[in-house]
Amino acid sequence: MRSVEQQLALVTEATVSPEPVRIAIADALGLMCAEEVQATRSLPGFPQAAIDGYAVRAVDVGGERGLGVPEPDPEAPVEPIERSLPVVGEVAAGSQQPLRLQPKQAVRVHTGAPLPTLADAVLPLEWTDRGRRRVTAHRVVRSGDFVRRAGDDIQPGDVAVTAGSVLGPAQIGLLAAVGRSKVLVYPRPRLSVISVGRELVDIDRDPGLGQIFDVNSYSLAAAGKEAGADVFRVGIAIGEPRRLKEIIEAQILRSEVIVITGAVGGQGSEMFRTVIEELGSIDTSRVAMHPGSVQGFGLLGEEQIPVFLLPSNPVSALVTFEVFIRPLIRLTLGKRNAQRRVVRARAVNHVASREGRRGFVRARLMRDADTHDYLVEGLGGATGAPAHLLAGLAEANAMIRVPEEVTEIRPGDVVDVMFLSQGS
Repeated sequence: MRSVEQQLALVTEATVSPEPVRIAIADALGLMCAEEVQATRSLPGFPQAAIDGYAVRAVDVGGERGLGVPEPDPEAPVEPIERSLPVVGEVAAGSQQPLRLQPKQAVRVHTGAPLPTLADAVLPLEWTDRGRRRVTAHRVVRSGDFVRRAGDDIQPGDVAVTAGSVLGPAQIGLLAAVGRSKVLVYPRPRLSVISVGRELVDIDRDPGLGQIFDVNSYSLAAAGKEAGADVFRVGIAIGEPRRLKEIIEAQILRSEVIVITGAVGGQGSEMFRTVIEELGSIDTSRVAMHPGSVQGFGLLGEEQIPVFLLPSNPVSALVTFEVFIRPLIRLTLGKRNAQRRVVRARAVNHVASREGRRGFVRARLMRDADTHDYLVEGLGGATGAPAHLLAGLAEANAMIRVPEEVTEIRPGDVVDVMFLSQGS
């Protein structure tokens, strides 16, 4: 029996990266950049006002040239002054009208407005009487105060976004700031989900005697989308071996990852595994975990596409997806933390687990109102709670990780808990 770590190592070694594609930056959120993006122009592209106020020459309001202080505090106490200057114009953000400032003059400017020629500082509104024809300065500004110089943020040739970085909101904004409408990225991995089982019917039909709804293709497709994959739900695959082989071959051509549920355990899975093994190598060794110990993994086709064989039980299938398939998808997306966030929490009820297998027990994670410590309530695997019921998993926002040597968790024990909530 293989350990969870050994199985995970086999899976992560099979991480594949789809061929890069160039897409609009509006569609690139969460994807890994496949190129180094260099700025071709300065950012900002011109000297501009960093605050609403008046563009002035610092020497005209008691300041000195060349002594600019970065990001001065408008609230900082300074010695008051009284200097009055005529206001000879107004410049709004986006103005394209060049304006030249003469000595002992002021121009009203708005945040982001281009600075008039000869102006070297902005006098904040709060430091003046807010005059329209003449403005009286109550405090000193020095050269460079409240001014964004051209190229302060980025110079031509600077690297705006590095290859291999994941594009978040800040990176998307930076691409827009340097004028890039498209970017080369590694696309989301394509995940195909197939259900196997003659007992299965789709949810738009009424199940007859001995039949059940196809739950897994829907739940696993949703899990794939939540992990960041581009998912194609094949649905139920039934028929003769030749037809099953055609279905799998079609998904090998269109996918980076394939998940087949119901293909391990039971007599019906034998024929399916025989078909799969004609296309590549599949290992169905048991994994020392509960639920989900019966599973398979291998590489199919010339492209060696990772293929997972999951049990038919919905809870076992989802737990196996969380432990092995989700990390593979996250690594393919370039995420640094492929695993869910794990915290330490104090158990509030008894939880049972199988000796020699790592338990993944669905749970409800909470915070203590007084101490703010994490508390966790086991929902599956708890005493008297069957581990296979899907309703309990739907209520869970976390899973307790129970070590292989532990068979019981008591109230008050501190355990590792893995978040399940979206975005964790």
